[in-house]
Amino acid sequence: MSPAQIGRVNELYVDDPDKDSGGKIDVSLNISLPNLHCELVGLDIQDEMGRHEVGHIDNSMKIPLNNGEGCRFEGQFSINKVPGNFHVSTHSATAQPQNPDMTHVIHKLSFGDTLQVQNIHGAFNALGGEDKLTSNPLASHDYILKIVPTVYEDKSGKQRYSYQYTVANKEYVAYSHTGRIIPAIWFRYDLSPITVKYTERRQPLYRFITTICAIIGGTFTVAGILDSCIFTASEAWKKIQLGKMQ
Repeated sequence: MSPAQIGRVNELYVDDPDKDSGGKIDVSLNISLPNLHCELVGLDIQDEMGRHEVGHIDNSMKIPLNNGEGCRFEGQFSINKVPGNFHVSTHSATAQPQNPDMTHVIHKLSFGDTLQVQNIHGAFNALGGEDKLTSNPLASHDYILKIVPTVYEDKSGKQRYSYQYTVANKEYVAYSHTGRIIPAIWFRYDLSPITVKYTERRQPLYRFITTICAIIGGTFTVAGILDSCIFTASEAWKKIQLGKMQ
């Protein structure tokens, strides 16, 4: 069937679209810290359901950078569908460094399935390419995420579940009564109650025919206007020429 006969309907509604997920969301994180050794880098996860995990290591790896001076962390993990945070820090290190450098580049942060569909340009990896290499090395970074459930349903009715997100961020050096607080890179998230749904549908034949007729009709209309303009200009020119001869 011609691509012109395929349409997409966008909807917004309030619901949890993926009720078979067990109340969890898959997360993929890829981040480089070029000035922090891999043995110091860790991922911590906590949320309002009481989860508090320090030094998460399942389905993750740390790749040395800059001759071992830096580290690239890549991990896949899941979070509960409740407000919470995960953060890259030195909290799980055996010995805390004196001045950990948290400058970084975020290569990827995404939630749920990867949607590779033409003409859907959502914020599925809104932080991809975020560069904080020139920030204060001793600063913490807060990324405040609002996660939006997103569903894509193809013509066969098969659904894929992903998540877009908006982000705001701030950078700061924190202090307590005991002195400066060890910096970290925080991703604080909450879920939007609104779900975005993209549904792919075949357009009815009559709509396709109507579109073609409209295009043809528009072409003839433009051609008629051009012909009328040319005729009017020609008549005016003839009158001018006759005026010169009299």
